[in-house]
Amino acid sequence: MNPAVGVAALAVVSLATAGIGFYGLRISRTTGDFYVASRTVPPWWNASAIGGEYLSAASFLGVAGLILLSGTDALWFPVGYTAGYLMLLLFVAAPLRRSGAYTIPDFTEARLNSRAVRRVTSLVVVAVGWLYVVPQLHGAALTIRITTGLPSWVGSVAVVVVVCLTVVAGGMRSITFVQAFQYWLKLTALAVPAVFIAFVLAGNGTPSVAQASTNPTGLAPAGPYQNISLLVALLFGTLGLPHVLVRFYTNPDGHSARRTTLIVLGLLSVFYLFPTVYGLLGRIFAPELARSGQADAIVLLLPGQLLGGAAGDLLSALVAGGAFAAFLSTTSGLVVSLAGVISQDVLGGSVRGFRLAAVTSAVVPLGFALMTDSQALAGSVGLVFAFTASTVCPVLLLGIWWRGLTDVGAISGMVTGGLLCGGAMIFGAAVGAARTPFWLAQPAAWTVPAAFAVMVIVSLATKGRVPGTMPRIMTRLHTPERPLVTER
Repeated sequence: MNPAVGVAALAVVSLATAGIGFYGLRISRTTGDFYVASRTVPPWWNASAIGGEYLSAASFLGVAGLILLSGTDALWFPVGYTAGYLMLLLFVAAPLRRSGAYTIPDFTEARLNSRAVRRVTSLVVVAVGWLYVVPQLHGAALTIRITTGLPSWVGSVAVVVVVCLTVVAGGMRSITFVQAFQYWLKLTALAVPAVFIAFVLAGNGTPSVAQASTNPTGLAPAGPYQNISLLVALLFGTLGLPHVLVRFYTNPDGHSARRTTLIVLGLLSVFYLFPTVYGLLGRIFAPELARSGQADAIVLLLPGQLLGGAAGDLLSALVAGGAFAAFLSTTSGLVVSLAGVISQDVLGGSVRGFRLAAVTSAVVPLGFALMTDSQALAGSVGLVFAFTASTVCPVLLLGIWWRGLTDVGAISGMVTGGLLCGGAMIFGAAVGAARTPFWLAQPAAWTVPAAFAVMVIVSLATKGRVPGTMPRIMTRLHTPERPLVTER
């Protein structure tokens, strides 16, 4: 790919993102605008924004790379990502919106009437957010290196700078516009080159699809445990992602939250068709990328490799722009959710505090990203989902649906899940993937049940600590809003 074309594509996406973000500044005036867009975002707009922030580096680059490496085993990723939203629709979306909270710690404090629960939840949410930002910055580093030849750190720093500008400018109101735009950009960036490639291959004659079953790496397929554990992580992890959950606070009411989730399911289903196509084409036409450790770059490299010339450069530039939009949109959502938590718990909850917290939320993971490297974006994000499923998800599900949850039970469960899953992640990073036992490489199958079990057992042992406000809060969570009546 021509480096100048790559630089131009990334510059256009960055400038468009900053421009839309600064537009949001014109209508972001109140604290509610910065935290939850004053709860006025309609379903289609909100669904597009959720698609923009949810479809991260793992979705845009990592899923195709894993399909190239692992074949059908990797299809659990798009299935899990999408099905997790169905669980979100069934169990979380409307009650969470009715809670009236700005952040997840707001919800847990109100539900359990405990400042201690709030503090623990805040620490967990910040940990989840920072863990999730790092793969986005790794993806940006990979994209910059592949498409422009610039040093990898330039990509990570560029994402942080653009995100800080847009979030500080207008908060949730600004990034709602930005993320909605970026979902459709990402979809276009994958779909248009895929259609061109299909036409070219149809004209030249294609090899048998059976060739895609060839294993380009010789790696053994994943066993039942790994697949089940991955699915548990993705299904339950989606329920606890702070940057996704905060989106439901921006809906006007619970009905809008449910409708938003239904639309998101459709948007995700359409999007994940294309990384699957790229992964399949990579197994047929570019298996050498798997053997050389460049599997995550398959989406970036395939258009140029199959088409070549000016057409290949232009389509590669479009893909690179879409990839950069993926990193920007997901990082923006994470920074907003983290800034909301940090500013309210540490900096007083003001707009100035939100802006300072936003910069801190972006700069800290940048340091970790610059000191580390990732060769498997989807795999690293899968571990973040496992951590979220073992910590935030149990307290949300039990807090919404079980009257017997206590503050001590919630804290015990979150700490247990965090220590078990975090320990497995640290061990795997220390010894390497090849030497990590399969049950530690994919820990969700046992850490998630452990967190739920501890939360329930400790709550039953401390029944006297069920808060007196519980009946009122539970009624609020589960009573549908009255439909609005328009006067004639």
